[in-house]
Amino acid sequence: MTEQRINIPISNLLLIVATGLLLVLLWQLRSLIVTLMIAVVLAASIVPVVNWAERYRIPRWVAAIATYLLLIATLIGFALLIGPTVIEQIDRLIRQLPIYVEILRALIESLAARLSNSPELVSQFFNTQALTTWVIRSTQQLLLRSYGITKGIVGSFFTLILAILLSGYMVADSRTLIKSLVRLFPQPWDERLQAQVEPVSERMGGYIRGRLLVSAILSLATTIGLSILGLGEFAFGLGAIAGVTNLIPFLGPILGTVPALIVAISKGGWLFLWVLILFVILQNVETYVLDPLLVGSSVGVHPLYQLLAVLGGVQVLGIIGALIVPPWFAGVSVLVENLYLKPKIRAERRDSLRKECPEGYAASQTIN
Repeated sequence: MTEQRINIPISNLLLIVATGLLLVLLWQLRSLIVTLMIAVVLAASIVPVVNWAERYRIPRWVAAIATYLLLIATLIGFALLIGPTVIEQIDRLIRQLPIYVEILRALIESLAARLSNSPELVSQFFNTQALTTWVIRSTQQLLLRSYGITKGIVGSFFTLILAILLSGYMVADSRTLIKSLVRLFPQPWDERLQAQVEPVSERMGGYIRGRLLVSAILSLATTIGLSILGLGEFAFGLGAIAGVTNLIPFLGPILGTVPALIVAISKGGWLFLWVLILFVILQNVETYVLDPLLVGSSVGVHPLYQLLAVLGGVQVLGIIGALIVPPWFAGVSVLVENLYLKPKIRAERRDSLRKECPEGYAASQTIN
């Protein structure tokens, strides 16, 4: 019986080892990579303002510094203006949430008992206490996991400052940076990739700017609506929660609605129904008015793929992943569309024309 030997070329073996070492290195640098991803998203969001200022003969670095200073000053102003009220209301809401959940559990048990003449049978198949406990425990685990991942990656003040500084450098010296990167690719890919920088930046930045503006409008509308309905003691806090969670596509509006509904149902009366109607109206306004007007087709991908991007971002990076993965997914979709799908469609049309009308195809090639 002859022995079979497996011969692996040295080049393949070195490639496998190098790939493994590269993966280990990327894993060790995962925090820096996420910081760079955040910086790119910030730069793509701000670069149109800098480009606009540059048209008026303002030096690019001056425009970048002025834009960032204005942005930071605006955020600090809002934080000083409404920050204490929002923090105080959210803190009070967190402290009273167990009481509201207990009231909700009692209401569910009472409703279930009214719907059946046999409360024991209801308790057997519908254990409200166990269900409520499971929901609370699952929510806590999800929040703790997301908080732990997010804090470990971008939770520190230094990391956020680093992302802002990196994005500022990208905006101020974007042309030199892009040229130095595309030089790494052979021709004609260097020119093709350089031509895609602007559409990728437009789609990523347009998505972020649109979502921020939509979330700000919905946060203000939620605060005003809840104040009118009689939840003024938590209106700012619930409005801030709704605005922040609305940055997350698909899942965010649901997450932002739940706290307000829990507070409303614990208050009793018709308040729950009115709050539910308020959020339904706001979500329909967002879906059919604000998103088409302010976000538009900036994502450019099927909603199912957007949902998968959000879920994948949450699974890998926590809440911060749900915020930064969708714009990156939108940017990658531009590359796939312009570098693969459009050339593929043009090639298929040429092949179809050549088969159906060889003379016309030859004439078109002669003209070209």
